[in-house]
Amino acid sequence: MEIGVDRSLCEANAVCVGFAPGVFDLDDDEELVIQPGPVPGDQAERVAGAVKGCPKNALFITG
Repeated sequence: MEIGVDRSLCEANAVCVGFAPGVFDLDDDEELVIQPGPVPGDQAERVAGAVKGCPKNALFITG
């Protein structure tokens, strides 16, 4: 499982960071940062919650 983001929709409100802080973060410019590569197995449920909980539907699961 990997995660994608539609940057035209993302408002970087950090809801996803609350779900899975080991996978999502905001940089110094308040832009969303997603850890590269596949999602660790122990984070898959949290990431799925983040995707469902994104208020702008900017996140999606690939692969």
